[in-house]
This record gives sequence, structure tokens and C-alpha cells, in this order.
Amino acid sequence: MSGTVRWGVLATGGIAATFTGDLLAMKDSGAEVVAVASRAEAPAKAFAERFGIERAYGSWAELLADDTVDVVYVATPHSAHREAAGLALEAGKHVLCEKAFTLNEREARELVDLARERGLFLMEAMWTYCNPLIRRMTELVADGAIGEIRTVQADFGFAGDFGAEHRLRDPALGGGALLDLGVYPVSFAQLLLGEPDRVQADALLSPEGVDLNTGMLLGWDSGATALLSCSIVGALPTVASVTGTTGRIDFPQGFFHPEHFLLHRQGREPEKVVTGPGPQGLSGMQYEAAEVTRALLAGEKESPLVPLEGSLAVMRTLDAVRDRVGVRYPADGPTRG
Repeated sequence: MSGTVRWGVLATGGIAATFTGDLLAMKDSGAEVVAVASRAEAPAKAFAERFGIERAYGSWAELLADDTVDVVYVATPHSAHREAAGLALEAGKHVLCEKAFTLNEREARELVDLARERGLFLMEAMWTYCNPLIRRMTELVADGAIGEIRTVQADFGFAGDFGAEHRLRDPALGGGALLDLGVYPVSFAQLLLGEPDRVQADALLSPEGVDLNTGMLLGWDSGATALLSCSIVGALPTVASVTGTTGRIDFPQGFFHPEHFLLHRQGREPEKVVTGPGPQGLSGMQYEAAEVTRALLAGEKESPLVPLEGSLAVMRTLDAVRDRVGVRYPADGPTRG
């Protein structure tokens, strides 16, 4: 690939706008946004005008046929991730796909297999893993700063008045708290501990059969546990904590895109860990955009920061949680593999 990575944005919602704004604000990044697509021409044109993007398409197919696009950012709701990312890979495009990666592990495995078969780059947009402070935390843990991990706690929730017609209440659209919000605590725990050996869960379900409020207890043969929760009916603190045998790391509200954390070590005063001042006014999605750009320019087919096997493991855990609480999506089919 040449010295510039040319991005196409598929979908025009809020997360697409946040990502595009962060990407365009990155100076000397080796990346540019050359096209955007929606299912209709009007929103694509409005998005293109807002961000100064040269080409706007009223269909996915037009974007995927654009030879100037190297990589597609899939920003659709997760119910469309399998279709959109799959079409992009079949068209020979590299893909960054929003999380939750897909509706279930089977769909995620299909995308991973397709990317590997075609020799294309694929990454789940788990921006948390690319955040400099999260990377610093994993370095400290690996260096033994808090000893052996014993407990991870994390939650993500907000209180919303979502009617029965809202996508968060629709099983066909992957509704519920788990895939929208619970993916963050689960991914956080598995970044540190890997795939759990045991999964327990309980949930409050909506009349439509999606989870409104979910608690998870994950267990590892090492003796470590993770207590996680997500909600769309309660404003949870959205904090995280990692406790080891000799210390603890605490993340404040918004743990999934932190600006600092507190490191507690036995016999020492708490240490506030921060990164250097980043670009002002950005959300933090620039880090995942930079990682994809770096990997593509280096000729890599997946990111070491967000490995595909890790994304598959998270999807297996999310599937297991849904099994425990009784949430099924039409896309699951008669059985889940």
C-alpha cells in the first residue's frame, strides 16, 4: 500500500460522525476519508458536506465498487455488521467494524474466516484497547505492578425511556444492554484475563425478550473473577477496577476511554497515571483509526492490539451470557454453534 490509507465510511449515524471527525483531525496520520455511503443519497451527501468528503453514495454497493477506497469503516448498527463487513471483504476492502463485532460468535467467525481467506485486514472497533492509558495499564499489570489479578469489576449503564419500537427493544436488531454496553466490561475483563472458564449471569428482560439490566460473574481456573454489569434502565457509575494480590488500579467514570487512572500499590501513596496531552476536542477514536492506518501501511492483516481471536472470544462470552439469561435473536437460528 502507498503512503496514504484511503477510508470509506459506511453509514452516517452519530458514531460514524465521531469517528470521522477524529480521523480527520489527525495530522500527518497517513489517512484520508475519500467516500461515504448510506442506504439513501441525501444523508450521505449531508455527511459528505459536513466533513468535506469528496464522494457520497446512496448505496453500499457504490462505495464498495470505488477503487480509491482501501479500507471501509462499518458504522451500522451491529445487526447489520455481518452483512456490511462481509460485502466489504468480498469486494476486496479492508475493514474496521464497530462493536459489538456481530450478533453472535458464528457471524463473527464467518467474517474472520472470510478476511483470512481473502488476505484482508479486519479489526473490531474496540477503541478501548487502543487507548494509551489502557495500554499502559496492561503494561503495568504484565510487569507485576499489582501482583496476580484476583478481581475485575466494571459496569456500563444509562437510564433511558425506550419504547417498544426502539431498536434497543428489538431482538431482530440485537437489542438490549449487552451488545451495546455490556461488550465494554466484558472486553475489559478479557483483555486482562482472557476467555473465562465459567460464565454466570442474570437479567431483567423486556416483554420483547431483550435484556434491560444484566449482571455477569465470570470465573477463571486461576481463581480470578470478574463482576460485570450493564443496563439501559439504570445509570450505572461506568467505572472499572482491577485488584491484584499487591495492589489495585481504579478507573473513573468513562473507563472505556479514560483520561487517567489511579494506581494503588502496597506501602505507597496512590499514583495518578495520565498520558501526555492529546489533541483537544477528540473523543478517543483517533487511536483506533491510527492503529488501523499503521497496520495497513505495515502490510499487517490484523492488529496486535485488537486480535481477531480476542474478538471471537468476547463474542463467545456474550453468547454464553445470552444463553444463561434467555435472550435469543432471530439471527441465531435454531441453534448457535
